[in-house]
Amino acid sequence: MAIVAQAQNPIIRWEYIVDEWDQIVRAVLQHLELTVIAVAIGFVLSAALAAIALRYGWTAGPISGFTAFLYTIPSVALFAILVPYFGFSRWSAIVPLSIYTLLIIETNIVEGFAAVPPDVRDAANGMGMTPLRRVLRVELPLALPYVITGLRIAVVSTVGLVTVAAIIGQGGLGRLILDGLRRTFWTPMTIGAALSILLALALDGLIYAIGRKATPWAHRPGGSG
Repeated sequence: MAIVAQAQNPIIRWEYIVDEWDQIVRAVLQHLELTVIAVAIGFVLSAALAAIALRYGWTAGPISGFTAFLYTIPSVALFAILVPYFGFSRWSAIVPLSIYTLLIIETNIVEGFAAVPPDVRDAANGMGMTPLRRVLRVELPLALPYVITGLRIAVVSTVGLVTVAAIIGQGGLGRLILDGLRRTFWTPMTIGAALSILLALALDGLIYAIGRKATPWAHRPGGSG
């Protein structure tokens, strides 16, 4: 009986891929859109929080504690809480997804700038650089490997969390997984899961390549990365 059931409901039913190709492409694009928007918003907010923490050292602990608290909120609960305010729109997904990136990105930005050697800052000050120019021309390039690492982690985790947003109709590939679960139909589940993994790997590889191009010194023998 199990063999018959497996034959009737295979892991991949190729005709489904052909018939539902447009739906699959839309799911991938929505997944990508939600990920990019959420991480972009999260990066801007994280940069602002990190700037405050670096400028006013006493705020570093409370900011980290607050972002850590937000990160502990179960994703399903946070999605559900926001539905009454945003409805079943993409903002009910984007807001929680952005929130979950704050701890990761903000922490890495702060660690990156904190790792800049004090004598490097002193040398920049001795050259007459303004604080803004010192940050942009000296500190940011040295902190960039940490920032890139934070982005990579945030993007990969966000790709995974986007699938959970399927419970409010905004999950991209998660909608295929949820559809398969509801119907006990393995094909959309397999496609949704496989494409989510491939999307995470592709975005991670892209950011890694960009980071490697932007920080070649960090990857040379004897470099910091």
